[in-house]
Amino acid sequence: MKGGVWAIAAMVALAATVQEAGAQVQLRVGKAQAQTFAFVPADVGIEAGIFKKHGLDISISNFGGDAALRQALTANSVDIALGGGPTMVFVAKGVPMLAVGALADAPGTIMLVVRNDGPVKSENDLKGRTVSVSTAGSLTYWLGQELSRSHGWGNDGIKIAPLGTTTAQAAALKTGQIDGVITETSTVFRLVEEGTGRILVRFGERIKDFHVHVIFASTPLMQQKPDALREFLAAWYETVQYMREHKNQTVEIAARVSQVSQAVALRNYEELMPIFNPTGRFNPKALDVLARSFVESGTVPDKPDMSKLYTEQFLPKK
Repeated sequence: MKGGVWAIAAMVALAATVQEAGAQVQLRVGKAQAQTFAFVPADVGIEAGIFKKHGLDISISNFGGDAALRQALTANSVDIALGGGPTMVFVAKGVPMLAVGALADAPGTIMLVVRNDGPVKSENDLKGRTVSVSTAGSLTYWLGQELSRSHGWGNDGIKIAPLGTTTAQAAALKTGQIDGVITETSTVFRLVEEGTGRILVRFGERIKDFHVHVIFASTPLMQQKPDALREFLAAWYETVQYMREHKNQTVEIAARVSQVSQAVALRNYEELMPIFNPTGRFNPKALDVLARSFVESGTVPDKPDMSKLYTEQFLPKK
């Protein structure tokens, strides 16, 4: 009799496990760059069990810039994309997606690093020099142009070379093929740690009203699994709060995911946690600066209607 009771209990437990596993909705998340600290909440949320608590099974893919990420969205290869704010303009150009949450605000995640032993000693030395970015029309591309314009050199005073992944850009800097790299902080801090690079420009100190990174959702996801999207966003912003409260765990995960030292991961954490948007709400002033960036980067001739490029309907209630 006792054996029968244990057998029934085991069957009930197995059924509960199967039911729990079956309840997990699979979502494919794409990162514009693998090493960007702003995208680490995806990994932290998985390891801390936060996405699972919200009924989600998350898989992550990494891409060599926003252009490749947009292609994946168009091909319906990802459901959710973590990319740069300027990518919002491609909603107006037909990419089947919408911005559904502000991820990070001032562009503190992006810096310009130059060689320690190179010819560029100050910003004035950048005129006519070649600086790499990820892809044409990307956030880093616009920031390079903005830097050139701020010195009165026009859009082309600094030569901008799209080189794709951060690995390719760092290699080009080390071999002297380029004079500087505009990229995310994990790569910048690693180059500094190695003694190869020196930080020349911190873009977060120059531009305050901005959305440097944004969460995008594919049109099929919004139409077919709106509740899963709501759970993802709730889990994301819960994870950001978890990161604020669990520094050591976050740094350990960030170091492993970004393949950087603990010191670099710690520096990322301390410099960049303040720029994470806690609610996902979009700032009208930041949206206006983004609209200007679309025109200045040559992506569109006129400012688009920004209200058509994003939605806040899937965000957690205030």
